[in-house]
Parts: sequence; C-alpha cells; structure tokens
Amino acid sequence: MIALAIAAAAAVAKPQVVLTLPPEHRLVEGVATDGSTIFVSSVLDRQILACTSRCRTIATLPQGLHPLGIAWDWGRHLLWIAADCPDVAGIAKCEQGALVAVNRNGALRGHWTAPAKMVFHPGDVSVSQSGVFVSDSQNGLVWGLLPRRPHLRAVNRPGDGKSAQGTSLAPSGTELIVADYERGIGRIDLRTTITTWLPRQDGKPAVGTDGLVRCSGYYVGVYNGGAAPSRLWKFDVQQGGVHRTELVDGLTLDDPTQIAFDGRRLLVVSESGWEGLGKGEMTRKAGAKILAIPLSRGCEPI
Repeated sequence: MIALAIAAAAAVAKPQVVLTLPPEHRLVEGVATDGSTIFVSSVLDRQILACTSRCRTIATLPQGLHPLGIAWDWGRHLLWIAADCPDVAGIAKCEQGALVAVNRNGALRGHWTAPAKMVFHPGDVSVSQSGVFVSDSQNGLVWGLLPRRPHLRAVNRPGDGKSAQGTSLAPSGTELIVADYERGIGRIDLRTTITTWLPRQDGKPAVGTDGLVRCSGYYVGVYNGGAAPSRLWKFDVQQGGVHRTELVDGLTLDDPTQIAFDGRRLLVVSESGWEGLGKGEMTRKAGAKILAIPLSRGCEPI
C-alpha cells in the first residue's frame, strides 16, 4: 500500500508535456498564457507564437529586436515582451533593447526604451495592476512602467544587482521581488528604490534563479545556473530571508528558462535550446517543450 501511494504521488507530480514546438524554432525563451492560448517567444526568428491545438505566428519583431521573456496582462489584455539583441552568433550587437506590447492577435500597442544614452538589455518582464517591470540581465537594473508615468524609470539603484532576471510584485504592492543570477533573491522597495538581499535558510544567496512567478503566498523560480541540475524552487519570502524548498521533490529539468502561472497550472519552458547554442548547434531535430504542473491554491502540486 505504501509503495502504491508513493507511485501515485509521483505520477501526480510529474509534469505533463502540453506543447511541443516545431524544431525550426531553434531557441525558445518565454512563455505566457491567457488561460486558453499559450504564447511563446521564438528568439532567433524574432517571432511570437500563439498556440492552442497548433501554433501560429502572430507577430514578428523588427530587425534587431529578439523576443525573450513575455508576460500576459490579464487587466489590459496585452502581451508584454522584453526584446533585445542577445549575445548569439548571427545577431548584431546593440545598445538598446525595448519593452513591447501587442494584443492577442499580435498588433503593436506600445514600444518603450530606456532614457537616451542608457544601455538597456531587457531579458524578462512581469505585469501587475501596479505596473509593468522589465529587468536587465547585463547590469542588474529593473525598470518600471508605472501608472500615470508614460516612460520607463529604474525602480532599483545602479550597482545593487548584477544580472536581474524574473520579477514579481509582492502582495503589498510596494515591494518587488527580483531574482538576480549573481546576487540571489532581493526585495526592492518601490518607494525608496532600496534593495534588500534575502539569503536562503542556510545563509547563502539563492543564486542562479531565472524565471519567477508568484503563486498564492509563495514565489516559484527556475534554477538553471551552475553545475547542479535545473530545478523548480518554491520560496517563502520572510522578513530576513527566504525559505527555499523544491516545488516537486526530486524533479530535474532539461534546459529550462521561463515559467508562467495562470492560477491553475505552472507552465515551464523545457529543452529551450540555449544549451545547444552553447555547443555551436544551430539546428535541432526536436523542438522545445512546454510542461504543465497543476497547482493547488496553496501552491502545492496536485
């Protein structure tokens, strides 16, 4: 009976492949959903895909802009895109990426850049009623497009972070949780722009975290940095630090990047293609996969 119970629990927790991208989309980074359609960013060909039973291209970004992190805006019914010129063979270097908004059919609804002469390399984006937040993976700055402010402004201080990745607004609405590859998990006070770095329970920084979403009273992040296997971590953010546990015990992932949560399930980009590019492989036989993990209201796998 015990063995059967363990096997049943493992079966429930195992992620399900809900989408396999065509292999011609060689590098996939971002995922988002409006509850029925799954949106995916295909980096090298500059495309945004909308997928139900099959995928179609709804937008192709201008030359020089490649879509990375994406986020669905439930209030405005827009898809927000962090677009840049990543350091990949065949992509020309640039000084400025952009924050782009399109509707669910791919029509352009907005385009923002950082102030003139500022280096701006956005890689991830999150959305809430209090604003849109886009992070720079090269200098650690996080930019906000805030209510009644038509332009992007930095919400943290230069030098506080080093490689900002996923962000998520805290329930208070006055703090932003940020995952920084090199500094760990931080709490940005949106009123003062001060960042407080939050060590995990063993006192070490939670470095190597990429995508980040809020789930109930917790945050879920993708660990894909360093030599350890890639995992999904659940963070309980407390005043003096974070308590980190595995979202699914023992689950490891193959080349994951971004995640999205629609209130029912966590979507994860797997086999994204970044590891292959690092080995000089520009073609692939099988496409990236989108995995789904059903979650309860308490952010527990079901």
